[in-house]
Amino acid sequence: MKVLMFGWEFPPFNTGGLGTACYGLTKGLANNNVDVTFVVPQMPEKVNAEFVKLISAKSYGKANIKFRMVKTPLAGYMTPEEYKVKTALLTNVPDGQQKLYGDNIFMEAQIYAEKAAEIAKTEPHDVIHAHDWMTYMAGLAAKKVSGKPLVVHVHATEFDRGGGNGVNQAVYDLERKGMHEADAICSVSEFTKNKIIEHYGVDPNKINVVHNAVEFNDHKFVKESFGLSRDSKVVLFLGRITLQKGPEYFLYAAKKVLEQDPNIKFVVAGTGDMHGMMIEKAAELGIGENVLFTGFLKGKDIDKAYQMADLYVMPSVSEPFGITPLESMRNNTPVLISKQSGVSEVVNHVLKVDFWDVDKMANQICAILKYGELHNALMENGNKEVQNFSWNIPAEKCLHVYNKLLENKLINNNLNKTENFKSLKNLNQVKDLFYSINRGVN
Repeated sequence: MKVLMFGWEFPPFNTGGLGTACYGLTKGLANNNVDVTFVVPQMPEKVNAEFVKLISAKSYGKANIKFRMVKTPLAGYMTPEEYKVKTALLTNVPDGQQKLYGDNIFMEAQIYAEKAAEIAKTEPHDVIHAHDWMTYMAGLAAKKVSGKPLVVHVHATEFDRGGGNGVNQAVYDLERKGMHEADAICSVSEFTKNKIIEHYGVDPNKINVVHNAVEFNDHKFVKESFGLSRDSKVVLFLGRITLQKGPEYFLYAAKKVLEQDPNIKFVVAGTGDMHGMMIEKAAELGIGENVLFTGFLKGKDIDKAYQMADLYVMPSVSEPFGITPLESMRNNTPVLISKQSGVSEVVNHVLKVDFWDVDKMANQICAILKYGELHNALMENGNKEVQNFSWNIPAEKCLHVYNKLLENKLINNNLNKTENFKSLKNLNQVKDLFYSINRGVN
């Protein structure tokens, strides 16, 4: 089985969970003897996996997972507005020189799609797999060239990114087109599947729920390495600082917790369009001295942050899945998550709260920090539970989707050939067609 896969991130060249998911899924597929050619917008400097062979667009090796490069300033989670700011200087080139980048994020996605069509002409593949809306046009372009079935993987929808504050119509239109023209859809949760059905009008039978998983490692740190005493209590928010992730609710809950215990530290790890606003909000609430901002973390620093914390909080407004709670459980750190998340469907040894209920959120934070038995029970049982989350499982589900599509395509092709019996008059033609169908089945 050969899969031509399109995605915008791959560790260490990633800004969030999308890259993490692509890493885990491709590794799981490799474990299932699937050859994946992964098309990335820019070449990572160093691929964080032994099973990956990094190649340029002009040459590639024979590893199970190969990379193709398409040059672009576009990154995962980038909004049309952020793209415009990033490319303002890059697109201002002297007369007579070639313009390297599109005028907007949609033109950039179109350029990527054109490159995808070129790659699909020469790269052997049985199935095409595209991750999130910025790659859907690429997937459709590749499908048009090769005729191979297309799977689109929905990690988030425009209704998640908008956090209930409306959608970008152009992004929505691309999402809808990709979902309707794809041969199958993989959704990261039932939560997301229901949104696809409700907001995009997709047949439920076309959607396959493939929950995410988590990678394991042996990174070990001690709290003292952060300049904190062993008795310090730390509550962590780790993720993109944007509306979808609900960071302001984290601060509102922190304010209420600090009214009961002013010695607790709240750490905000990540970057995003609300970063400046969060700093101002912490000062406005009078808790600035207790809230620490780390900036973007990656690699071992992520595990270090989890192990530093006594509790991880994910107060997302609309979270299609959410890998970070699994990462926290992997690091023996108790978890409090919003009920408005896909991961809440598959984990039991965590506390759950509505993102908007900051009073209950604060009470649960205080309970975990105050009662050692509760803290230890969540820590121990959560770590045991997360051991069952292997990337081989979602990879096997994707492989099942691939096989089903190929099987259906073969059946449809053979049915079409069978119809030709009615117009065949020569006995030798009938024999040739019979042997052709028989070879196809075998």
